[in-house]
Amino acid sequence: MKKKKVLSSLLVAAMATSLLAGCGSSDKAPATDSAPADNTAASNTTDAPAEQTPTDTGDAAPAVEEQTLKVAAFEGGYGADMWTEVVAAFEASHPGVTVELTIDKKIEDVISPAMKAGDYPDVVHLATGREAALTETLTKEKALLPLTDVLDMNVPGENITVRDKIVPGFLDTLATNPYGDGVTYYAPMFYSPCGLFYNAGLFKEKGWDVPTTWDEMWGLADKAADEGIALFTYPTTGYFDAFTYAALASSGGADFFNSCMTYEDGIWESGEATKVFELIGQLAKYTEGTTVANANNDNFTKNQQLILDNKALFCPNGTWLPGEMAEAPRADGFEWGFMAIPSVNAGGSGCSFCWFEQMWIPAAAQNQDMAKEFVAYMYSDEAAQIFAKSTAIQPITGISDSLEGDNKMFYSIYDNGASAVMGGFASTAPVEGVNMLDTLCGTVNSIVSGDKTVAEWQAAVEEASDKLRAAME
Repeated sequence: MKKKKVLSSLLVAAMATSLLAGCGSSDKAPATDSAPADNTAASNTTDAPAEQTPTDTGDAAPAVEEQTLKVAAFEGGYGADMWTEVVAAFEASHPGVTVELTIDKKIEDVISPAMKAGDYPDVVHLATGREAALTETLTKEKALLPLTDVLDMNVPGENITVRDKIVPGFLDTLATNPYGDGVTYYAPMFYSPCGLFYNAGLFKEKGWDVPTTWDEMWGLADKAADEGIALFTYPTTGYFDAFTYAALASSGGADFFNSCMTYEDGIWESGEATKVFELIGQLAKYTEGTTVANANNDNFTKNQQLILDNKALFCPNGTWLPGEMAEAPRADGFEWGFMAIPSVNAGGSGCSFCWFEQMWIPAAAQNQDMAKEFVAYMYSDEAAQIFAKSTAIQPITGISDSLEGDNKMFYSIYDNGASAVMGGFASTAPVEGVNMLDTLCGTVNSIVSGDKTVAEWQAAVEEASDKLRAAME
């Protein structure tokens, strides 16, 4: 977007200046090349409202031999209904194909036993960063099918390739090309800018300015303390991935961030990294007192509720948060606000990690050609508009122009000068006892509680990085 530009233009610039590898966690409820060659197709995406069926820009798909396609999908915060509807639409546009849909909040637990017996789904929607790490395991085992040829397929029913339909920047990260070799194995799905949520109504009531620097943040902390309000809370430590990656990119820039994601020797001991560790250590001092006790999968909404009750000012999260808390009570005058992570360096711009989910095809899938057709269909106007009704936003050109209300605010964060950050850690062979995300993010509880020092945390991250660098593939 940039001001008066569409999102695709924004991310082209972001990739050229500050867009690099980070990583995202789908333990959270959801909901990461060239400009479109066909402007008419892109225009149809922009103009058609989410509740309407778009006009096809290409020929209808021909009838195929009857076959069953097995699709397994993670049921996140967007719900299951959208998957049922998009599968029905795919079947209607592909006569002879029956989709056997399996959807579950713990989809890896459902499909793993059959996979161990050799019975694989044809298509799987399951992002990296999950506790079970099924996607990462298959990646390390080289058990995924390359999807680069899918990018050159026409979107079913449209005269535009998948590559040209996807917002530039999403195909250039370790979150789609996990081996860093330019080959795509993960198809980017539902994207969400991440940042700090707050009660805009409270800021209006108190006459407080939204901070744009960390010095302003610390000053606001003192004002809030006088009102009995903590500066900060977080749902679980898993949400520090997006926060930390944005801060790292802000601190050291693109090349530095990429070095962090590829385990460069000594990178986590650098001055740029030290700034980020110390910043989070300072933020820990201003974190609401009950946060650590509730920072788990059973009670995380209690921490999110602190924002709605005016007991804490800021909470890191993604655009699914308002939907997740839609039925929760809230203070009078509550109004969602959303901001980027303030710049670590004076005079710099804020950063927003752009988290997205992933879809992939197992190398052992039985119906690989139709599986590729299904993946390509995910970027059709028809599928995107079905998903959008559940606020699951596909990374396709022009989609942001059709959004309204809070979603328009969330997906316009880059209009205000925030730099986009996206991607993931480089894939490695398994290293027993080493989990980079757990070491980097999971330790935050211990920093807040005082059980570990920032220096101990930083040393542990560098040690884990050293071990993973040797195993990087």
